[in-house]
Parts: sequence; structure tokens; C-alpha cells
Amino acid sequence: QVQLVESGGGLVQPGGSLRLSCIVSGTIIRFNTMGWYRQTPNKERELVADITNTGHTNYADSVNGRFTISRDNAENTVDLQMSSLKPEDTAVYYCNLGGVVGYWGQGTQVTVSS
Repeated sequence: QVQLVESGGGLVQPGGSLRLSCIVSGTIIRFNTMGWYRQTPNKERELVADITNTGHTNYADSVNGRFTISRDNAENTVDLQMSSLKPEDTAVYYCNLGGVVGYWGQGTQVTVSS
């Protein structure tokens, strides 16, 4: 049974930083694209960043230059370092394995507010 478990969400002030982590069990991530998505009420889930099995990264325009995605195939984890956070980054963040038809974590809330 494949499971993805996120951690690291919370409340942070504008301009602050958070690091999200996702650990995968039940499969190995080495051959898969891994991603982070986010969703706010009444909006569709959107891609924040993903990283291919060869390490190629892709970012949404809204986070490019502020967020960094990384993976550790040996530990079966994928992280999202978020810096210079803005109130509009507030959302539930989801870890993903294998794209939109793949596997999802349960989500972790990130709230950016003063």
C-alpha cells in the first residue's frame, strides 16, 4: 500500500520560511516524478513544483525563485523549501507521486498571516 505523509506545515508571518517534507512508503520513488501541489477553497488544485527522476525541476511562476523542491531517493522523501512567503501562498499543500493520476498525501496546511 503506497502512502505519502506530509509534515512541516503551520502558521508563518509574511516574509518567513517553512520547509515541507513528504515521506513515501510502500514503493520506491527513484523512477517517478514527485511534486507538490496546493489548493485553496473554491479553487482547483494547482501544481507548485515538481522534480523528475533525473532531477529536472519545474516551478509555478508564482513561486519561482522563492521555493525549492528537492528529493532524496535513498530516504524516499521529497521536500519543499519555501521562502519569502506571501499571504497568497496560504493553502493546503499536497505531496504527489506520479502526477495527477498517481498517489497523494493527506495534505498539510500552510497559513501565511501576520
